Amino acid sequence: MLHIVNGDVVGEKLKLGVVKGDVLVWREIYPAGPIFENPAGAYERPLRARVLEETMGIHSGEFIAGCEEQEQKLREFSKYNEVVLWFEHDLFDQSMLAYLLHWFKQQELGHTKLSLLCIGEFPGIERFHGLGQLTPAQLQTLSGTWRTIGQREMKLGSELWQAYASPEPVQMAELLKNKKEELTASGLPFAFDAFSAHLQRLPSKRNGLGLVEQTTCQAVRNGANTPLALFRQVTDSLHVLGMGDIEYWKVIRALAHGKHPLLSIDGSKTSLDPSNMPEFLNHPVHLTELGNEVLNGAADRIAIQGIDEWFGGLHLHGHDIAWRWDDLGGGLVRQGRSDGSR
Repeated sequence: MLHIVNGDVVGEKLKLGVVKGDVLVWREIYPAGPIFENPAGAYERPLRARVLEETMGIHSGEFIAGCEEQEQKLREFSKYNEVVLWFEHDLFDQSMLAYLLHWFKQQELGHTKLSLLCIGEFPGIERFHGLGQLTPAQLQTLSGTWRTIGQREMKLGSELWQAYASPEPVQMAELLKNKKEELTASGLPFAFDAFSAHLQRLPSKRNGLGLVEQTTCQAVRNGANTPLALFRQVTDSLHVLGMGDIEYWKVIRALAHGKHPLLSIDGSKTSLDPSNMPEFLNHPVHLTELGNEVLNGAADRIAIQGIDEWFGGLHLHGHDIAWRWDDLGGGLVRQGRSDGSR
């Protein structure tokens, strides 16, 4: 039996006798950087590696080597009689699950059974973030509760991944609209909320702030006064995204960077370098005058600050972008020009 899990913390706990068989930790951060239908391509992987290194400090050589190693182990799935996928409700996990289902859909499973354990809560844990919160004993109670999945889930997962990797976000919006009930009734009941939150990460039509940036700036206004306090508060509020620390520091850096920052962090000039873990965790953070204007809707972050960000397969770049999210009406808005994305 092969267990594919979402992180090293969970993987190490499962290895303590919680389950029988081998454990493969899938190490990826699909909510960040460029996404492609085939992320292992000769063009696609080096581009993804370069962007992750530049924006999050992940060493490109180590990233590529890690991807190749885990993919080699994945290709050996046929030697197991069952593969169990362990995942959670958030975008971090649901994007990972979608990719793996897309990959398995293209394989001949033969005698190998594919199973899924996917949860969004656990008894006794008020604020459930993920499987990593659980003790080995708690994880033990989940062993064997997975369900067998088949062509239905693999097809839906593949469709989700292809929509996520598309440079046209309307593909995801239409998929979620047309297949909400089917997703809910399948083994993928968390996909709708997770990928809906993904679309809400796009810059707002109202002020250019995506869901994470809007929540961050509002938290500063409400009194959160250090990056560490912001990380805890924002990730609690937006648990549907499943953001880790290096993902969130990228958001902080973007808001505090350049000639027109929305945030100021005392003593942060050198620590904003993405090649280092942030040294500014407890430094005071403030909304700038511009940050207040943007938060009030009196200025537009994209028009002033610009953007260079990937949302799945969508690349938004510059000051005049193709797609926005209408956070008041709820839905995608296509701008007049389309040369700001590719």
